[in-house]
Amino acid sequence: MTFRIGCYGVHSYEAPYFENLNKYNYDLKLLPEFLTHDNIDLIEDCDAVLLRGNCIADRQNLSKMAEYGIKLVFTRTVGFDHIDLDAAAEFGMKVTRVPGYSPRSVAELAFTQAMMLFRHTALATNRTSQKQFKVTPEFFSPEIHESTVGIIGMGNIGYAEAKMWKALGARVLAYDLSVKEFSLDTVEKFVSLEELAQECDIISIHAPYVRGKNEQMISRDIINQMKPTGILINTARGELVDHDAVIDALKENCLGGFAADVLVDESQVFGHNFDPSEKLPNETITELTNLYPKAIITPHMGSLTKPALEGMITTSFENFHLALTEDSYPNEVIKK
Repeated sequence: MTFRIGCYGVHSYEAPYFENLNKYNYDLKLLPEFLTHDNIDLIEDCDAVLLRGNCIADRQNLSKMAEYGIKLVFTRTVGFDHIDLDAAAEFGMKVTRVPGYSPRSVAELAFTQAMMLFRHTALATNRTSQKQFKVTPEFFSPEIHESTVGIIGMGNIGYAEAKMWKALGARVLAYDLSVKEFSLDTVEKFVSLEELAQECDIISIHAPYVRGKNEQMISRDIINQMKPTGILINTARGELVDHDAVIDALKENCLGGFAADVLVDESQVFGHNFDPSEKLPNETITELTNLYPKAIITPHMGSLTKPALEGMITTSFENFHLALTEDSYPNEVIKK
C-alpha cells in the first residue's frame, strides 16, 4: 500500500521538484495552500503531513490530525515554531525538520536587501519609476570596504553572508551565544549585542527564534544604539525584532533603513494579493509597507532557490524513509 503524504504550501513551480525527487514513490498530495483551520480536512485521507513555515500546526489542527490517524508531522523548514510541540507529544506524534539547506539562499537575499539600502537603489528606482531622474543628496553613500557589517547568529547562513561582505573588504563583527571558531577566518571578533549595534553600518539577523526566550532581542534600546545611518536586515524570524521601534526610528530618521523577509503574524498577508486600495489586516505591516523605500519587505522568499528547494525536499523524503523503514528520527524536534 502506498504511503500518502499531504504536502501543504507547494507552489506550482515546486511541484515538479516534488515529483522528480520522489525516489521512494510516496503518494504525494500536493496542496498549494498553507495549512489553516479551514483546510485541515484536505489531509483526512493521508498517512502523514509535510508542512512549511506559516502553516498552522496548533493544538486544534494537530487534534484533527490525530483523529485522522496521522502520527508523522514533518516540516520542510529549519524553523519549527509553527508546530505546537506540546500538543504533538501529547498526541504521540513525531515531528522532524530539515536542519539545513543551501545557506546561500537566505544569505544572498539578506546581502541584496542590505546593498539596496546601502547604495540607495530602492530609493533611486522608486523615484525613476515616477519619472524623477534628478540625483539628490540622499543618494550619496560610503563604500562597503570602508564599512563594518554585523552578523547576529553565526550559523551556516550567517557565515555564508559574512563571507560575502568580507570578500568586498568590509570589516565583519558577529554576535552569538558562543564564539564559532570556524568563522574566525572571516569574522574579526565576536562582540556584545550592544557593541554590534554601536559599531556597525549594517546589521543582519540570522539567529533562531526560541519562543519565550528571545522575543524582540532587537529591542528599542538596541535600535536606539544604532547609527542614524545604520541598516537593519531580518531574514530570520519576525519575532526577533521590535517593529514598533523600527517604525519610530525610520520616521524620526534615526535609522537608515530596514529590510525584512519575515514579520510577526506574516501569514495574515504573505501568500495573499490585496487590491492597492485595500486595507491590510495588520497595522504594523501596513506601517512598514508605507515606509517604502526606507523599509523593504519581501514575502518570505529567502529559501526560494533551486538548491534550497532540492535540499529541503530531499531531506524531508529521507526523514520519512528513515521513519518508515527504521523507526529512526535523526532530525526530530522535541520540546525541551
